[in-house]
Amino acid sequence: MTWDEIVPLLWEGAGQTAAMVGLATLFTVVLGLPLGVSLVVFDRGGLRPVPALKAVLGAVVNVGRSLPFIVLMIAIIPFTRLVVGTTIGTVAVVVPLTVGAVPFFARLVETALREVGGDVVQAAQAMGASRTAIVRKVLLPEALPGIVAGITVTVVALVGYSAMAGTVGGGGLGDLAVRYGYLRFEGQVMVATVVVLIVLVQLIQSLGDLVARRMSHK
Repeated sequence: MTWDEIVPLLWEGAGQTAAMVGLATLFTVVLGLPLGVSLVVFDRGGLRPVPALKAVLGAVVNVGRSLPFIVLMIAIIPFTRLVVGTTIGTVAVVVPLTVGAVPFFARLVETALREVGGDVVQAAQAMGASRTAIVRKVLLPEALPGIVAGITVTVVALVGYSAMAGTVGGGGLGDLAVRYGYLRFEGQVMVATVVVLIVLVQLIQSLGDLVARRMSHK
């Protein structure tokens, strides 16, 4: 293959990867953030201790994190088909990407929230703030740099997951590497795909680190 043929394929694959990762990141944050908050709020010593519920949520998160993505993607095929009507293509891959990333991100949110000083929460309680107000106006703002860092790590992980999704017809750069670089023995396509993935991850990490530093109170 010539570079005139490879470049359009790279653009198409990069666009599909960006779409998959972007949608999955959105759904992951929407679902994972409240889950991470719940792990802290319902824990012993939390704002509303419910140890039994916290144990259930923790178990669900642990199960989700313990499954390799390729296994998870195959295991939830019926669920993916139920949600989007198909198991092949860019849109279909968003479902397992989200399911795989939510437990991962929830733990990162939990870690960021636990780093907030207890004296800040106690001061808010002493002022009569409600639990909801403490979460919204104290915990989340104080933990925001850590949460942004967690989002960055999650997006990088999703890029890797999306590449694996290409092995089962998910589209994106992973699909390009498999169809052309591996099955057709086009070495330059494989090298180009790897370079694009490396550059993409570096850009995401650098941007995430910059935003987290600017939000930090330190």
